[in-house]
Amino acid sequence: MAKKPVPAPSPLTFDLPVSLLNKIEAQRKKLGLGSTSEVVRHALGEFNLSKFEADTEERRQISVRLAAADKATLVKAAKKQKVSLGEILRAAIDALPDKKAPEKKAPEKKTAVKKSKK
Repeated sequence: MAKKPVPAPSPLTFDLPVSLLNKIEAQRKKLGLGSTSEVVRHALGEFNLSKFEADTEERRQISVRLAAADKATLVKAAKKQKVSLGEILRAAIDALPDKKAPEKKAPEKKTAVKKSKK
């Protein structure tokens, strides 16, 4: 009975912060590995996938309307900072204060003060 051929490795593209790229390079040198792919394969081999729990919140996609000038300013800032529009929007929303809305007080009742006769 012929064995099924093992599929060739296929590319997987994802983004990482520079700090993790630096860690990959340090591990590559430390472990004597020849490539980034080898480090990632090593990391996956050492990682317990069954105990993995994502630390990110559930997300929902929303759509908002912005004035053309505001959107242009946002696009320019994103390009300058080399980040996505979403990253700036999330930071702006996150920067809002966490204060509760002020409670509405019931109008004070005026009580008549009776003058005592002397």
